[in-house]
Amino acid sequence: MTDLLIVALAGFAASMVDGALGMGFGPTSAAILLGAGLPPTASSASINIAKVVTGLASAGAHMRAGNVNRRLALRLALPGALGAALGAVVLLSVDPTVLRPVLAVLLLLVGVRILIRFGLEDGSQPPRRDDQDAELLVQDADPPRGTGAAGAFGGFTNGLVGAWGPVVTPFLLHHGVAPRVAVGSVNTAEVAVAVVSVGTLLGASGGAEGLDLGIIGAMLLGGVAAAPLAARLVRRVPARSLGLAVAGLLLLTQTRELAAAVDTPLSRWLGYGIVSLAVAVAATRPLARVRRRVRQSV
Repeated sequence: MTDLLIVALAGFAASMVDGALGMGFGPTSAAILLGAGLPPTASSASINIAKVVTGLASAGAHMRAGNVNRRLALRLALPGALGAALGAVVLLSVDPTVLRPVLAVLLLLVGVRILIRFGLEDGSQPPRRDDQDAELLVQDADPPRGTGAAGAFGGFTNGLVGAWGPVVTPFLLHHGVAPRVAVGSVNTAEVAVAVVSVGTLLGASGGAEGLDLGIIGAMLLGGVAAAPLAARLVRRVPARSLGLAVAGLLLLTQTRELAAAVDTPLSRWLGYGIVSLAVAVAATRPLARVRRRVRQSV
């Protein structure tokens, strides 16, 4: 009973992170399920089953909150589903540890770019549109060029290593989509990606052997409870703060992946320290700029 409660709390936390930042459910859940002894294929299938149900709850909450650009979500979902099928097939035939370091380097570079955009540039303004234009963005704006390719690559990495949001959300932020709309659209499209991922994994691996229904149920309860809170959180958090949070999460998770590949504990903590310092500098830069202006005016 205690173990299931821990899993439920973990599902709640993972869904809060994923619903607010558009990423993080897979890595958080994977650590718990693999630690519980599930084989990798069963772990990935369990995560994607939970993603389907929590994703539906999250998508509904984001739609009610006005965070979803329907054309953008569709443009992500269709190629994302195709990529997910391919990624799941590769997962069953190729050692994913071979691909993790390459993916980590790519995502690390994306995280640096997002950090620069929201921190070292004029962080008082969102990339191209602000929340005053959010309703126009939800209803009328065309998806950025390259959205389909980003969705296909995100689907592939989701089927392969559970990374959907870390690929797709930074791409949308980089191309000027309002953060809350990027998160809402990514979470909505993720439902289709998760359905295809779990279907391919279960079909190719011969069924549901190794799945723990108790663990899946506990994850679902925690995740569904968090979904509406996350949708409200992303609507209230300032665009700049959300962008810095996305960058920080991306940099920390990929630093962990690279440190695991190097297999040196010192490199991991050194990387964490560098990332924390960079995010702190980016977060406090506007305050320092204001103080300089005050001193100059005195």
